[in-house]
Amino acid sequence: MRISIVGTGYVGLVTGLSLASLGHKVICVDNDTKKVNKINNGESPFYEPDISELLKNMLLKKTFYATENLEESVLESEITIIAVGTPSVNDQIDLSFIEKATQQIGAALKEDNKYHVVAVKSTVLPGVTEQIVKPILEKYSQKKIGENIGLCMNPEFLREGSALEDALQPDRIVIGQADSRSGEEFAKIYSKFSCPKIFTNLWTAELIKYAANSLFATLISFANEISRISESTNKIDILDVWTGVHLDKRLSPVVGNKQIKPGMLNYILSGCGFGGSCFPKDIKALASFADHQKTEAKLIKSVIEVNKTQPHRMIVLLKKALGENLKGKRIAILGLTFKPNTDDIRESATFPIIEELISEGAKIICHDPMAYKKYIPTKLKILPINLAVSVNEALKNAEAAMVITGWDEYVKLTPQFFKKNMNKPIVIDGRRIYDKTVFTKAGIIYQGIGL
Repeated sequence: MRISIVGTGYVGLVTGLSLASLGHKVICVDNDTKKVNKINNGESPFYEPDISELLKNMLLKKTFYATENLEESVLESEITIIAVGTPSVNDQIDLSFIEKATQQIGAALKEDNKYHVVAVKSTVLPGVTEQIVKPILEKYSQKKIGENIGLCMNPEFLREGSALEDALQPDRIVIGQADSRSGEEFAKIYSKFSCPKIFTNLWTAELIKYAANSLFATLISFANEISRISESTNKIDILDVWTGVHLDKRLSPVVGNKQIKPGMLNYILSGCGFGGSCFPKDIKALASFADHQKTEAKLIKSVIEVNKTQPHRMIVLLKKALGENLKGKRIAILGLTFKPNTDDIRESATFPIIEELISEGAKIICHDPMAYKKYIPTKLKILPINLAVSVNEALKNAEAAMVITGWDEYVKLTPQFFKKNMNKPIVIDGRRIYDKTVFTKAGIIYQGIGL
């Protein structure tokens, strides 16, 4: 099929390349000339494992390209997917990009005589597709949804760091449909997938996305609240707690005499907080939506509060090991991205930690394998910190090292490496990636979340 995708951000580009790899003809649209040129030259605007190779391959096969011409792209396609950003502004979802894209798509469809399906893949709150996208589309196209145009809501379930795998091997496909014809036509783009396909109304599809993200965020905040209880005793290691909890057959079922460890268990672990472009934004938006609906959302709001305060636990542990006075102390920060295998620093737990260290007068040197590899983000430029080109440089003469992101590069570090490079061998492990016993026996002053 011929598909146009408005937006070449994370969702738009990953979706476009995955659909192109299935044999569809895909055009990605963006109004940023530099970004369009980079994509057409085989360079992804963000880091994601294997995406550059797939991009070059699809360009070579001529099943994919990027353009600034939205009208032409829409008219050349049968399906148009909206994948623009829905950022959070004062904890409210900003729909300005959605509205503008919908207007432009509608205006283009005014000149189209064939049946065309528009699908919203951007994350939007329940009611947005029906109450905002639909009337704008009908107004600017001068056509009726259900007659000349189809309308769907198709949420994405992509995890940064494994997005291509999620796109090419989905565990389910959710299609919210304005009417059955819309859903049937749109579902054709996924005909090669054998996973369950769930057809719902537009509102339900929108809430499924928020419910999924909020569930995982809730598990993380629950795990972090338990870790605080663990820390308060000075007698419990939270890793032992989760080992015992995870072995429950309801969490780790036994299949063929072998215990399976589902991916969900990765969210029932303690750390220094979640971040990224989805979880924080989505749960705040859902809490705001609940308020608008005059419905209490105490649990969701508690999830937000726990996560907001969790990074502070790292400062508590640092002072426990190094002393209350951090002024002038050289602190190494390992990890700026919100998780490994991405260059995304949005809402990373690192930044509240850095801000608190700055207020305490500490000297900060940071390292991350990807966060500033291509360019230095503005958020890093404006902070009074140093960026190291290597872990060795970050640790040199440091009086403590705080591990915030569980990059493989950091997981492989030995106690001897820390002792050799640091002024004081103090390690504050925010992701519990090191063996406490091994590090302590080697002479490291070790503190970790949940200890």
